[in-house]
Amino acid sequence: MSEAGPERERDSMAEASQLAAERREMQRRNAEPSLGRRLGQVGVLGWTIVLPALAGLFLGRWLDKMYDMGVFFSAPLVMIGAGAGLWLAWKWMSRQ
Repeated sequence: MSEAGPERERDSMAEASQLAAERREMQRRNAEPSLGRRLGQVGVLGWTIVLPALAGLFLGRWLDKMYDMGVFFSAPLVMIGAGAGLWLAWKWMSRQ
C-alpha cells in the first residue's frame, strides 16, 4: 500500500474540518435572535410609533386649548405623528 492513500485521507479530513469550522463561524455570526431580543425589537417598534403620535396629541391639545378649537389641531397632529412613527419604524426595520 502506498503512502499517497493516507496522505490523501489526511487532506480530505483537514478540508472537512476546515469546512465545519467555517460553517460554525457563519452560524455564530448569523445566529437566530433570542426571544428576549425579539421582544425588545417589538418594544422598540411600538415606542417608535406611539411616541410621535402622543407628541402630536399633546401638541394638538395644547393648541386646541390655546385657540379654543375643539379637536381642530389634535386630530391631524395625531395622524401626522402616527405617520411619522410608522415611517421611522419602517426605516429602523429596513436597517435591521
